[in-house]
Amino acid sequence: MTIPAIDPAEVGATGLAWLLISYGYVLYYASNLISEGSDLLLLVPSLAGLVGSVVLPLLGAVPDGAIMLFSGLGDVDKAQETLSVGVGALAGSTIMLLTVPWGLSVYNGRVDFSGPDMQPNYKGSRKLKDDSLNCSSFASTGVSLTAPINHGAKMMMVTTLPYFLIQIPAFFLSGDREAVSEGEHAWAMAGFILCMGFFITYMLTQVKMSNDTAHKLKRMAVIKESLKRGAVSLSGALTEQVQQIERESVVVRGESEVSHLVPINGITDDCSSPSEEVKTLLKGILGEAFHGYDQDKNGHLSKQEFSQFLSDFHESVTPEHVDHVFSHFDSDGSGTIDYDEFICACYIIITEGKGFSHRVDEATVDATTRSKRSSVAIQADNIFSEEGGDEEEEEEVPEDLVSLTPEQQQRAIKKRAFLMLFMGTSLVLLFSDPMVEVLSEVADRIGIPAFYVSFILAPLASNASEVIASQYYAAKKTRKTITVALTALEGAASMNNTFCLSIFMALIYFRGLAWQYSAETISIILVQFFMGTLALREKMSMLTASFVLALFPLSVLFVALLEYLGMN
Repeated sequence: MTIPAIDPAEVGATGLAWLLISYGYVLYYASNLISEGSDLLLLVPSLAGLVGSVVLPLLGAVPDGAIMLFSGLGDVDKAQETLSVGVGALAGSTIMLLTVPWGLSVYNGRVDFSGPDMQPNYKGSRKLKDDSLNCSSFASTGVSLTAPINHGAKMMMVTTLPYFLIQIPAFFLSGDREAVSEGEHAWAMAGFILCMGFFITYMLTQVKMSNDTAHKLKRMAVIKESLKRGAVSLSGALTEQVQQIERESVVVRGESEVSHLVPINGITDDCSSPSEEVKTLLKGILGEAFHGYDQDKNGHLSKQEFSQFLSDFHESVTPEHVDHVFSHFDSDGSGTIDYDEFICACYIIITEGKGFSHRVDEATVDATTRSKRSSVAIQADNIFSEEGGDEEEEEEVPEDLVSLTPEQQQRAIKKRAFLMLFMGTSLVLLFSDPMVEVLSEVADRIGIPAFYVSFILAPLASNASEVIASQYYAAKKTRKTITVALTALEGAASMNNTFCLSIFMALIYFRGLAWQYSAETISIILVQFFMGTLALREKMSMLTASFVLALFPLSVLFVALLEYLGMN
């Protein structure tokens, strides 16, 4: 699929620069649409496991894969030349994701090393005493490398095997394209089969791990951010999540399905009515919110603070019903509720959204009152950030979601997500081919191999969303969020080793192209094994992260050195 496009060879330098920026921006925008659409689907409980384990990593590889595919299409002789654009995109994407955003994630997520064994300090309000970097802080600050990060490193290194399968015979083949292609023919098919085998295995492993810590943390992080942006209400985000957990609990325990709460007219006297699984979910998502609205830091919320919390989280609950819920849990009449009581109160608001909480019609709600932000809300803008810091005020909830029930919000989320995914994927398929032609023309104009141009420029367009997301999670400075950030980068590398590399193997086999990229292959493999070895440790310091950052430019120089020595 392609579009009528301007021939890059027919424009001047200014026109070529305009095409490069325009196509690059479209691919960047499309990549973000795919990322945001996938994240929205994580808010749908019935799809969250499949989306987080399969759809999200697969669609994240689509922009890179499309560039690689179109680089090998067209006239065979020309395709052999433009294939270097695809190889550059593959190498640049893989190496860039494992170096630049990884090093920046360590920088943004770093905490002090403390204790006799110098372990990362993730406890307490002051995780990093000094934000500045100096000689001592390079060795005394860093991040923890958890078990999921270690597992991702192993998987990443194992999936590099197809590179060896195609590269080893390539070392011993020489001659023109036809001769080399004939010698690599069977090896390319073997490599394609191995890539697809690894790809299927990787997907199945991800499905099996869809309920592990890293995947759950990813879903929680998306829910938190969606609540903060006003993309969904508290009930809209959590009603089906809670219902699904309770249904699974009924199946696992063999219990008969019963209602935990007395609808509308009363509240159960058992504050433990939420299951432990539901409590864990609610605490993981709302724990920071509780502490954010607890202005005097006494571990309790007043009725005013609780009401403001519900208002800011877009719950249209009448004052009478707030009083009813609050008075039930304020059993001692102190005028406050503690953390566990807050979680139980939220559980009631969520599960009885259509009954107990009496969600009122839009026409009966004073819009001015609903949009007001008290000093409590303003000071709690950073409720999703454990360290606080300056952030923008929360956006108002979109008008099309304000008056919707949780079920209607879920339908709206699905519609919006699928539209974003369709638009993003369509744009990628439409503009990847023109982008390949532009990158090739840029290389010709400046007189350097196309590999180096695409190595540097292609990742900027196709992987920007992964870079931004990794920095967002890392900046939270928790062991959980650094796990989300770094495992996502490892997963992207594994997808390049399987899904994207399989495209190259198919092009070599079916189109009769030659794999003549020894220097590039060696660089890709060495960087992945170097990073995999580092990721198997228990922690990473800023000193190590500085070397990781330097790997990206060093890898370019390394490829140039190998090609200078005749390894191509």
